[in-house]
Amino acid sequence: MGAEAGGFSTRQVHVGSDAVPATPRALPIHLTAGFTFSDFEEAAAHFGAGDGFGYTRTGNPTVSAVESKLASLEGGAEALLVASGQAAVSVVILGLVSSGGHIVSSTHIYEGTRGLLLDNFSRLGIEVDFVDDIGDPDAWRAAIRPETRLLLAESIANARNDVLDVAAIAQVADEHGIPLVVDNTFATPYLLRPIEHGAAIVVHSASKFLAGQGAVLGGVIVDDGRFDAARAGDLFPQLTAPTRTGDPAPWERHGGRARIAYLRETVAPRFGPTPSPLTAFLIGQGIETLSLRVERQSANALAVARWLESRPEVASVDHAGLPSHPSYDTARRYLEGGYGSVFAVTLHGGLAAARAAVNTFEVITHMTHLGDVRSLVLHPASTSHTQRTEAEQRALGVHPGTLRLSIGIEALDDLLADLTRALEAAAAARSVESAGAGA
Repeated sequence: MGAEAGGFSTRQVHVGSDAVPATPRALPIHLTAGFTFSDFEEAAAHFGAGDGFGYTRTGNPTVSAVESKLASLEGGAEALLVASGQAAVSVVILGLVSSGGHIVSSTHIYEGTRGLLLDNFSRLGIEVDFVDDIGDPDAWRAAIRPETRLLLAESIANARNDVLDVAAIAQVADEHGIPLVVDNTFATPYLLRPIEHGAAIVVHSASKFLAGQGAVLGGVIVDDGRFDAARAGDLFPQLTAPTRTGDPAPWERHGGRARIAYLRETVAPRFGPTPSPLTAFLIGQGIETLSLRVERQSANALAVARWLESRPEVASVDHAGLPSHPSYDTARRYLEGGYGSVFAVTLHGGLAAARAAVNTFEVITHMTHLGDVRSLVLHPASTSHTQRTEAEQRALGVHPGTLRLSIGIEALDDLLADLTRALEAAAAARSVESAGAGA
């Protein structure tokens, strides 16, 4: 008896569940937990060799299509989409670093990642050392131990805008047979592709510039596909030894793609940071306009930074596109098509001035996010960097009067008008505080 002729409860489940085959122009959303098998042999092939799709936690056509796009744009061999940027970093570390292992990281990394290393992975027996002078290869080299398994840095750092000399640090990593992992969220592949300069792995918070609209969370891992078992097999036995069940090692099955294959097959599906196919679709839609947005955002940000640098209310501007920035020459070597749109500005008048400015903005939105089409502002000392000591904040360029700006695609005149109002409010607050102190 066909489902169409069955009872009410049978028909409500089965009738109309098969869509008519078609070829849509836009990426279709395969919003399903699992996929049907045509026969017994297809199911066995999927679970044996990984052929096709069986369950969205281990693979989904919509997710796979976005992964292919991201791998291509970053110049990598393969990409893995996960549920957040933090999940991307976590999956890489869980896949490559074992208990007793060691990580060398830039001190300028995102605070959530820093806490992950210091508070969470430390409980698993993984240690970390931080490098302050990220432009000095010898500082990285000196921090590496026999048990070091990866170097971690950001292409453009939060909040001081330091730009990483990717090729120099990648060479240090390669000397020891370990990967340089670069968080490329701020730069995006439109401005910088670290793999082209020797980085082994790139991660992103796809929630930011890649998606662009501020509506979804996501993360991505892109691998260069150049893992070499002859050089690094002893450091990563999980990639070169047979599996617990006696199956061939990832290296035997995937060659240079052993790292990303291991993350995809063994780490991500078991820890479970699976992205929704709908989220993947929205990230994919955002990526289609990435170059247009980043180009406009970068141009707006540089114009704003130059304007701010000339204002009497401003103590300093940390934007890598300004000749006054310590990373200016490095930025010119690495960044193509713009210098990014996230940077810091420090106001005279400290906390009172920063508070007044933040509370005055009308066009620029006060929120925890960046890379949005909308311009955003945050006060790092009281939010993103609040877990740092005052001395650590100062070393990172974060002062009581520092604001982090993420510039969007709005009309430049409207942004400057909004900033003018905010700076006038900051100056007034500074005057009031000075008068009170004098009394």
